[in-house]
Amino acid sequence: MSATITPVEAPGPDTAPTPGSRLRRFVRPGAALLSGFLLFLSFPPRPLWWLALPAFALLGWTLRGRRLRAGFGLGYLAGLGFLLPLLVWTGEEVGAGPWLALAAVEALFVAAAGLGIAAVSRLPWWPFFAAGVWILGEGARARVPFGGFPWGKVAFGQADGVFLPLAAVGGTPVLGFAVALCGFGLYEAVRRFRAYRATGTVPRGPLAAAALAVLVPVTGALAALPLVDDSAEDGTATVAAVQGNVPRLGLDFNAQRRAVLDNHVARTRELAQAVKEGREPQPDFVLWPENSSDIDPYANPDAADVIDGAVKAIGVPTVIGAVIAPETGKLRNTLIQWDPRRGPVATYDKRHVQPFGEYIPMRSFVRLFNSNVDRVSRDFGPGTKVGVFDLAGTKVGLATCYEAAFDWAVRDTVTHGAQLISVPSNNATFGRTEMTYQQLAMSRVRAVEHSRAVVVPVTSGVSAIIRPDGEIVAQTKMFTPDVLVEKVPLRSSQTPATRLGTLPEALLAALAVAGLGWAGARAVRARRTPAA
Repeated sequence: MSATITPVEAPGPDTAPTPGSRLRRFVRPGAALLSGFLLFLSFPPRPLWWLALPAFALLGWTLRGRRLRAGFGLGYLAGLGFLLPLLVWTGEEVGAGPWLALAAVEALFVAAAGLGIAAVSRLPWWPFFAAGVWILGEGARARVPFGGFPWGKVAFGQADGVFLPLAAVGGTPVLGFAVALCGFGLYEAVRRFRAYRATGTVPRGPLAAAALAVLVPVTGALAALPLVDDSAEDGTATVAAVQGNVPRLGLDFNAQRRAVLDNHVARTRELAQAVKEGREPQPDFVLWPENSSDIDPYANPDAADVIDGAVKAIGVPTVIGAVIAPETGKLRNTLIQWDPRRGPVATYDKRHVQPFGEYIPMRSFVRLFNSNVDRVSRDFGPGTKVGVFDLAGTKVGLATCYEAAFDWAVRDTVTHGAQLISVPSNNATFGRTEMTYQQLAMSRVRAVEHSRAVVVPVTSGVSAIIRPDGEIVAQTKMFTPDVLVEKVPLRSSQTPATRLGTLPEALLAALAVAGLGWAGARAVRARRTPAA
């Protein structure tokens, strides 16, 4: 018995790739980039929160059924499409190098999530597993390296969205999971509808999975609405937030330290005069922003004198943002509780200092790529104690600027008794970019997450006062000196998100791991099963 071998002809003109086939190779990479860019567009200052849903639907189409390596690559493209425009403000004063490096590194976490989503995409009920994988990726990105970088969590783009009440249920992980799940569910619903049109039948299991992936987040958000409560459980407090402004934009605002201090002193004295004349109500306490006194008032009597004079003029406890420079050791980014009679009585040192901004990891190595690291000539060190000040009987929790992005940093203040949260910040380095609006949205999400009013005093804007339901009741313009005075509700009850802490995130991570394990086991069985 002999076998006949048919020779394989070399490709001729009729078998050469057509322009259309070549273009089709770029469809999924293009869709991955577009999904990331749509996710970016869903973030403030644009009120387009709903674009996150088609972003995840498109990402689901891009990744479903792909091999792991393709999932990683497509996920990386989605990460670049999202993070490059989102983080462009990081290069505002130091050039494109740090911005591109940060986006490139952070996009690796999205790439890993893309790999995981591709892996679970063939499972029954895959949208649930895929949304869990996304949250697992966000959780990793919020913790490593250098303490993590949670900027760009999906939840932070949902301050105006219908899913926001879910922040009170399980914090940013549950809110982000709901958005991702609904987006993946929308894609699966469209896919099943197309299958129905082609075959006339749809299996009940996949149809139920697609329907529930959309209905569960929407129903959950509606059910969580009663948790969004801005009633005054513990009465009210009248708070003043001072925005002194800086003489000019950029990194060198620190060289104008006395001018910045004098600006905040002047605004506080003007407020005191307005109160005396009956044009403004008497505040119970006053909040200055981070870096409002970069002159150490403990080491510089003239700075202490002008601060003390302003606090005495307004006559109520005032929180001062200062840079403390001990003779030895690291600098401290400190908030000082300044009493009009006793002077400085309490301090809070920022616990999560910003890598490459307040301290430089691997300084000698990083200097090879960007000499701007030497602008930070002396590193800041982190504090260790939770910041809660008793200001005229109101317990105010403190999360300084960058700390607002970290779940634990804000939650700690509420579990330690805070009835109101303050997020003093300094965004002058980032000019008129979207950064300040992205950060303001974080504070709005935190307000709902913990059912607390949030006050955001900023050196150059945008300062704001936010009610526990996330509504902004007063805000300033950027780079404009101003003072906000508002009566806000005080609350002491804790939301499920506050009480549960990291448990919801752990459960969602477990869901992701279970899906990845199931997908891995199926792949192993498929390899071991002999072909028919």
